[in-house]
Amino acid sequence: MLVARLHGAGDVRLTTEGDPVPAAGESLVEVTSVGLCGSDLHWFTEGGIGDAVVSRPLVLGHEMAGVIRGGERDGTRVAIDPAIPCLRCEPCLEGDPNLCLSIIFAGHGGCDGGLRQLMAWPSHRLHPIPDTISDDDGALLEPLGVALHAYDHAHQRLGATVAVVGCGPIGLMLVQLAWIAGATRVFAADPLPHRMAAAVRHGAEPIEAVEADLVFEVSGSDGAVETALRAAKPGARVVLVGIPDGDRTTFPASIARRKGLTLVLSRRMGEVYPRAIELARQKRVDLAALVSAAFPLDQVATAMTTAAAREGLKVVVHP
Repeated sequence: MLVARLHGAGDVRLTTEGDPVPAAGESLVEVTSVGLCGSDLHWFTEGGIGDAVVSRPLVLGHEMAGVIRGGERDGTRVAIDPAIPCLRCEPCLEGDPNLCLSIIFAGHGGCDGGLRQLMAWPSHRLHPIPDTISDDDGALLEPLGVALHAYDHAHQRLGATVAVVGCGPIGLMLVQLAWIAGATRVFAADPLPHRMAAAVRHGAEPIEAVEADLVFEVSGSDGAVETALRAAKPGARVVLVGIPDGDRTTFPASIARRKGLTLVLSRRMGEVYPRAIELARQKRVDLAALVSAAFPLDQVATAMTTAAAREGLKVVVHP
């Protein structure tokens, strides 16, 4: 099978490797679509993310859809949950598997991700999807799950005003979720005109002199965090979703302190795939509109460079 491995910052190479053999409790999956996430771009441009660095050639990709090959579910189209929590540690037992102390995550650390033609993956982390959900939409269920998990932290009141700072794919999903959750007005900010235009198409208004009840920051840059704090009304909740470059975030403390803001940090997602699948099945969230470019696996370097240029929205790879 064909595999794309990251050897260091900007260095992704194609190799031919043997097909994986599923272990007990695993299924063989033919990978059909992989979305490139902002965290993948951290790996590609920086050779790591946060305090994790490339220690061996790593297969990136954790937004994944595929088809089970072999076994009782042969031919079943699935969304692939990239996280394998231990289900035994304290966070897991308290209902926070995304905070698992021993979590295994596709495309991170020692676990290869989806930028390969075949992968063996735990069967219980494979979620069947209906034929009405495309392969690309199936891959985007993972970032939709991240957006849903962030919204679970929001505690939004019906009729609230919501602001989203950073209108990449997850930010645009949050704009759509805000309407579903009963927002009366949704505001958005992004320095890239095409992303701001996409937010407006989903009904958002540009952030100007607004003070929202709830704010999501989905960029990771210090400027975006400051914009989010300024867009929040006194006593508001600000959910930080973005991952900063260099593993550092700074902001003017006086803004947050004088407004008495509640800052919440959101990490990955809990067990939300069933909800994400149902939202996609009912067309409550438009995922297809977020895909701006698609590449075959043998053009993965071009796909990464295209995604890193941030000239579109979501770049997907079709292994």
